[in-house]
Amino acid sequence: MPDWYRRTEDPDHEGLQSTNNITSILLLGFPNLQNYKFLFFSLLVLLYCGTISGNLLIMVLYLVSKTLQSPMYFFITQLSIFDLLLTTDIVPVLLHTILYGGSTITLIGCITQFVFFANSVFSECLLLAFMSYDRYVAICNPLRYHSIMNHMFCVTIICIIWVMGYIGTLICVISICNLYFCGPHVIDHFYCDMEPILQLSCSDTSLIHIQSFIIGIFFAISPFTIIVTSYVYIVITILKIPSNTGRHKAFSTCSSHLIVVSIYYGTLIMVYIFPKKEQSLTIGKILSLIYTVLTPLLNPIIYTLRNRDFKEAFHRLKLIFCFD
Repeated sequence: MPDWYRRTEDPDHEGLQSTNNITSILLLGFPNLQNYKFLFFSLLVLLYCGTISGNLLIMVLYLVSKTLQSPMYFFITQLSIFDLLLTTDIVPVLLHTILYGGSTITLIGCITQFVFFANSVFSECLLLAFMSYDRYVAICNPLRYHSIMNHMFCVTIICIIWVMGYIGTLICVISICNLYFCGPHVIDHFYCDMEPILQLSCSDTSLIHIQSFIIGIFFAISPFTIIVTSYVYIVITILKIPSNTGRHKAFSTCSSHLIVVSIYYGTLIMVYIFPKKEQSLTIGKILSLIYTVLTPLLNPIIYTLRNRDFKEAFHRLKLIFCFD
């Protein structure tokens, strides 16, 4: 019987409450960019400030503007909350890693970072699916839009998304906490993801990989299927509109969401679906950087620059401050 198996079967070595060989972990981040660390650090600080400012602006505009009190803008505001949670969970540790050439984090801290990361990603995938359903109802069944997408329904959906994201994360964390960690003590990444954490364990992780695949189907593949199906019906409905103006107006209402979905799922698929052998570790980090740092910045830009209601609400807010 293998030595690692005997250790994991031993009650004295079960879970994080046992005496694991790992007490701290070194996140390497981007060691190849140490010659440009101050430039990289400065760029990330600017991106982080822009992300915080942009998403907070969307939330403030939604709260103060009566013209934005609709299901679509309610969901966009929730998307901003998830983006803030995601980028705040990742970027501060990343900045410390870049500045000092690495970042030491405890095993509990690493798993805690994964909790917030996974919860944000799971919830955002579900939210993007319901946002596509919102656009489907608005374009394909406009007469019943307000009766279907009423306030109570939208609030219930958001509560379900939060709960489901928490349950999915809890399942992953329980599985991780039942592992025995013996090394290595280094994660060649800039944050604690599921796979890097599992690589620190000497326990058999085959069942956890199967579990992760099933969770991925529920939280990533299924929402993506809903999004694709919704847009197939949306495109069919738009093509039936006789005038070019009508088709353009109908498509403009969902174009921003389609761009966000394409960027988010595009990088997500390349990181987690494509075989790891086909991409280098550096490319994997860059792709991860896109959907953890860049996408939360692009979302408010895409929605505000391409949306007339947000522009008008922003101008009214500026007039209020100028008047004061």
